[in-house]
Amino acid sequence: MIVLGIETSCDETAASVCRNGTILSSIVSQQIIHKKYGGVVPEIASREHDFLLNQVVDQSIKEAKITLSEVNAIAVTQGPGLSGTLLTGISFAKGLAIALKIPIIPINHLEGHIYANFLAKPDLQYPFLCLLVSGGHTQIWNIIEMDNYILLGETRDDAAGEAFDKGARILGLGYPGGPLIENKAKFGRPDKVDFPRILLGRESLEFSFSGLKTSLLYYLDDFEETDDIKLPDVIASYQMAIIETLSEKIRRAILKTKSQRCVIAGGVAANQSLRKKLKEINPQTEFVFPDLSFCTDNAAMISFLGQIKIQFASKKKYQDFSFSSLPNLKL
Repeated sequence: MIVLGIETSCDETAASVCRNGTILSSIVSQQIIHKKYGGVVPEIASREHDFLLNQVVDQSIKEAKITLSEVNAIAVTQGPGLSGTLLTGISFAKGLAIALKIPIIPINHLEGHIYANFLAKPDLQYPFLCLLVSGGHTQIWNIIEMDNYILLGETRDDAAGEAFDKGARILGLGYPGGPLIENKAKFGRPDKVDFPRILLGRESLEFSFSGLKTSLLYYLDDFEETDDIKLPDVIASYQMAIIETLSEKIRRAILKTKSQRCVIAGGVAANQSLRKKLKEINPQTEFVFPDLSFCTDNAAMISFLGQIKIQFASKKKYQDFSFSSLPNLKL
């Protein structure tokens, strides 16, 4: 079974080929045009996908050393994401599937992030906790088995990745914020500024990061570098506030569910300080982290999950091409 995956939920144009659970290729083209705007411009992102999809898919097929006629099915991100970018990818995938006369599998982007951890650890056993942390989502899930997921907590306002991006903009670092803040934080002391950890009660598994962002904004209004505190100290302290909030919530979820293992999914999972802190606070828990290349948006997780889904479905299930994009698709 060979599945071609296509991912266009935001500003990465990605394609991947998966054969029998093995990723043969994973091509990701990041749209650098958005950097000058300080964030993703949806209409521009859609146009970039339209321009890039042909060459990205062609490159993934060539790198996998197969021909297009060998593809048995196409998996494509249905949502959540930006409406226009999702529609661009879905329209491309449908046209290709019709031409090849093969099934098409709509994939939930969030579910794809969760199952990217099976690429890191193929023998991963159910049940497990998942901290899904990205630019648009911050959630804790109890994964009982395939298609049986219990939401334990999520953000009430900004996602953690959004807090990184908006914080980087306030700090004048640019976009995307997560990697830029992580790099600058290496040169700072994370205990120099006492930014708030918004925990919402002793047992709450909900998140809130908007107050932290506001706290940074107000702090910088009167900030001037001195011998005692430099800008990298502020950056490191801001990052640590996000990381310790995430780590504390996972600690609570582990105690509540008595889970033995936890996977981390989404773009923020690439943050090395987060990985270290999670292990420090929860030394008895088995943590699984996806490969760095599978943390940010990619099509490998889409093709991999698509293959899992079609193998356990009836032959007719993925013959229906009437589905459309769902920007607010829930897991």
